Amino acid sequence: MIDINKARKEFKKFLYKYKNQDKLGFELKVVHIYHVVNNATKIATNLNLSIEDIKLAELIALLHDIGRFEEINLLDKFDSVGFDHAAYGVKLLFEDNLIRNFVEENNYDEIIKTAINNHSRLKIEDGLSDRCLLHAQILRDADKLDNFRVNKEEKIEARFPGIVESSKDIENSILSDRVYEIVQKQKCVDIHDRKTPIDYWVCVLAFIFDLNFKESYQIIKENDYINVLIDRFKYTNIKTQNRMEKIRHIMNNYIDDKIK
Repeated sequence: MIDINKARKEFKKFLYKYKNQDKLGFELKVVHIYHVVNNATKIATNLNLSIEDIKLAELIALLHDIGRFEEINLLDKFDSVGFDHAAYGVKLLFEDNLIRNFVEENNYDEIIKTAINNHSRLKIEDGLSDRCLLHAQILRDADKLDNFRVNKEEKIEARFPGIVESSKDIENSILSDRVYEIVQKQKCVDIHDRKTPIDYWVCVLAFIFDLNFKESYQIIKENDYINVLIDRFKYTNIKTQNRMEKIRHIMNNYIDDKIK
């Protein structure tokens, strides 16, 4: 059985090795991880999963962004295109054998590895077993839900360090045709299609098109995340203003359809 308290203690030990913890984005990621843990536990519990699977969902969430700390340490920013933090996290855990610090049994390894590998991809890979798929879906929803919280609460420069320096970067930005086209099709935005600062912002909003559980949509609705996040900035470009209003309409209708 997974000892989640031991895993949490080991995670804190892992963080201690990073001496320069005042780097922009470091604390944000630590707080994010614990929120994702809470989200994953809540989702797994509401799905009436076994105690074993609830603890497994919690463990996966705890470890899902373990590669982010080396990313911010090396690059001083989050660069999902240039640095695959999920793949690096899997390397740390399974090639460097760090996983045994968190869980002694190896019978969960494939599920943990699969969920972490898939959590930041545009979509989940095909051909997974039912249990691997379930845990990949739980993690993706838990992670995306907290990205909405982060975008609501955190300073924008901490949210996109090295890419966005202030709110003005978003407000004066022009939404690219490609990203707008993808949202109109009710699809997630590929990270390679982001070109402008507001593209990064809309990319997070578009996460709603890839949630797996009704409860996740209810949380988005209850927190009014779409309206709150769109209204966080005063867009100076008229074309972008109009596009953001259209996006508001598309996304709110999509959420309403999912929770009927």
